[in-house]
Amino acid sequence: MSAMMQAFYWDCPRHEARDFDWWNAIRERVPELAAAGFTSLWLPPAHKAASIGGPSMGYDPYDYYDLGEFDQKGSVNTWFGSKEDLLALIAAAHRHGVRVLADMVINHNSGADELERNPVSGENNWTLFRPRSGRFPRNWECFHPNRYEAWDHGNFGGMPDLSHRNPYVYAEILDLARWLIEEIGFDGFRYDYVKGYGHGTVEAIQEYRYERDGQLIRPYGVAEHWSGAEAIGAWAGVTNFSNENPVDAFDFPLRELLKHICDTFGFSLRHIVEWDCVLRRQPAIAVTFVENHDLRDSPRPILHDKLLAYSFIFSHEGVPCVYWKDYYNDGLRLAGSPHGIDALLAAHDRHAGGSARVIWADDDLYIMERGGFAASTGLVYVLNNRGDRWNGRLVRTSRYGVRFAPVAWWSAGDPSRPRDQVTASDGSGEFWAPPRGYAIYAPVD
Repeated sequence: MSAMMQAFYWDCPRHEARDFDWWNAIRERVPELAAAGFTSLWLPPAHKAASIGGPSMGYDPYDYYDLGEFDQKGSVNTWFGSKEDLLALIAAAHRHGVRVLADMVINHNSGADELERNPVSGENNWTLFRPRSGRFPRNWECFHPNRYEAWDHGNFGGMPDLSHRNPYVYAEILDLARWLIEEIGFDGFRYDYVKGYGHGTVEAIQEYRYERDGQLIRPYGVAEHWSGAEAIGAWAGVTNFSNENPVDAFDFPLRELLKHICDTFGFSLRHIVEWDCVLRRQPAIAVTFVENHDLRDSPRPILHDKLLAYSFIFSHEGVPCVYWKDYYNDGLRLAGSPHGIDALLAAHDRHAGGSARVIWADDDLYIMERGGFAASTGLVYVLNNRGDRWNGRLVRTSRYGVRFAPVAWWSAGDPSRPRDQVTASDGSGEFWAPPRGYAIYAPVD
């Protein structure tokens, strides 16, 4: 089973006292991340950024081919380290069977070297780029508006938008993707802000036949389309319609549900069954998550009982993505216990197979079963919204005369182990979770 780690958070090099050394900080953790069950690392943007207000997280790209080797924009290294550090991190991940995803920020650029007059708009814009790598120089014709497209006169945070319909820009982006996979060693992409450009770019990057060390590489892809479920589904439907290597999408609507579960007092768990999200519409492409770097400002972060949200994404379908800050800085890993993310990772890896089937939902109790698939045995997941007592009930599962044992559970008020449960000859059995907590049961021999 797949599980992703977002291997950064906003301003992480500064907060961790690892300025210009973040690639090494991640590399030091690779063995334990692989052992815990993570199969991919999503890295922050690796290119040299404009860094206009100081060291940058990379979402203001300047030179895509400077990974920390050219003296420009205030330093040789990026804020995350040198090119050699990045290559060492990727090599370490590959040795441990972990793939590495590049953050593709191709909607906008920043830090141009000169102002230019745009003859289409009649305005002066910062659009002349002379990167020291010598690759992908840009002028006004590479940005909106130009002779190829004039529909977009806006920008992203004051940064000019790249014009993907310009054949030169389109070809350069495809060549960049090829370079990142074939020469640098990335295994796929997280596509930043895909609402800002046509789906054809992502489709072409996913479809290209990459080769590395004599092997064909099919890149993994996941898109950031921060919208409702219908809009995300429409974008994915068009992008994947004629694509033999379809792209996944982050499930932003599901994350809003998870925040309500954790932070809204009295939120009914009946809403889970009817909530419109990517997981409900297209579970095969859903990348589920609890937190990310864009949700750092109030009131967006989840404030209470965040492990409830993690238990949901690790027990249901989709590819779960863990936030570095939650795992390491905020102490939700809880290694060596059945109560934290490590136990949820293990349960997901061994048991979370088959389609999810809701077998009970009321205001305070939610029970879901997965029947298993291939080596994954299946599970029963119980979520208890009551804070004053254990909660459970008799439900009918698809397993007859089977003993279930808890493999992961948590409650801030009562960490004690739930009891094993044995289903009757008709599949019925009682399944319980602790106060304001969860329990994941798996069949045992």
